Amino acid sequence: MLKTILSVSGKPGLYKLISSAKNMVIVKSLVDGKKMPIHARDKVVSLGDISIYTETDDAPLKGILGSIKQKENGEKASISTSAKPDELKKYFLEILPDFDRDRVYPTDIKKIIGWYNILINANIDFEKEEEVVEEKADTETETVK
Repeated sequence: MLKTILSVSGKPGLYKLISSAKNMVIVKSLVDGKKMPIHARDKVVSLGDISIYTETDDAPLKGILGSIKQKENGEKASISTSAKPDELKKYFLEILPDFDRDRVYPTDIKKIIGWYNILINANIDFEKEEEVVEEKADTETETVK
């Protein structure tokens, strides 16, 4: 599900991919529901492609959002995005104990908490498995009677 949820540089909030064209995509805001085009010149990142640095390996965003949801019992985050950096780090330690404290900044934590709250408010099931579309070869032949 996170593959179709997008973050657009320079635009607040998150967007759901509606359709795509040659040089743009049409998205719908998860905050206010407005549809708008995002052009090829805009920097767009799918939440499904984001991971967070840890001491050993990278942790996918989906797992981190799931940990926040479990900690908060499916409710909005109990910490504000305007909390002090030390409070944000302490909160994030409960979510991802081995996150890399040198490469994960308080602004990153704020962004993740903000995204989590947007997804919860929009009733997006980010723990749902991605739909895999399998293309099967056309090996069957049609018989005409």
